[in-house]
Amino acid sequence: MPVPTSGPGSSLGGSTETGYAARHAPSAASQATLNTDRLEEVKKIFTAHLENKGLRKTAERYAILEEIYARSGHFDVEELYAGMKERNLQVSRATVYNTLDLLVEQGLVSKHQFGRNLAQYEKSYGYRQHDHVICTECHKVVEFCDPRIHGIQTMVGDLLNFHILHHSLNLYGICGDCRAKAAAHSAPAPTK
Repeated sequence: MPVPTSGPGSSLGGSTETGYAARHAPSAASQATLNTDRLEEVKKIFTAHLENKGLRKTAERYAILEEIYARSGHFDVEELYAGMKERNLQVSRATVYNTLDLLVEQGLVSKHQFGRNLAQYEKSYGYRQHDHVICTECHKVVEFCDPRIHGIQTMVGDLLNFHILHHSLNLYGICGDCRAKAAAHSAPAPTK
C-alpha cells in the first residue's frame, strides 16, 4: 500500500487526491503554515504504526493528522472536532479520540493536563522540547524554552544513571493581564 501523501494523484489513506480528505484544506482554525516535508514524515511514521498494530489506514485518520499538523499551539478534542466539522468532514468524536490516542502513543502528538479536567494536545514530531507557564485564572498557556533546563536534565540523568528521554515542566501562576484586571477591579472609585 502506498504511503499517504498530499500531492496530486497521490494516495491519502487509501483514497486518491480527489478523495475524502483531499477535498478539504485545513480549517480556518488552523493558524500554522503546514510544513509539507514534516507532514510527509509524520504520515510515514503513522502509516507504519497503523500497519504494525494491524489497524486500517482510513482517510479520516489522515485528515485528523493533517488538521493537527496545520494547527499552531494547543487544542482540545472539541476544538479539533469543531474544526473538522467546519470543513464538513464526516468524522465522529470517537474517531477523533481514537486517532489522538494512536498519535500520542506513537509520539506524534503530546497530551497535557494543565491543571484542569480538559486535556490539551499539541503536535510534537520535529518540534523542540519546551515547557509551559499556565495562568490559573484565564488558563492561557505560554510556551518557553530555556537551555538551562536541558542542562539540568542532562546533569540529573548523569548523576542518577538515567537516560532521560523527555521531561515535562509546567509552571502555574497569574498572568499580567489577569493581575491588571484584578487591580483595576479592586481600585477604589474616584471621589468627587
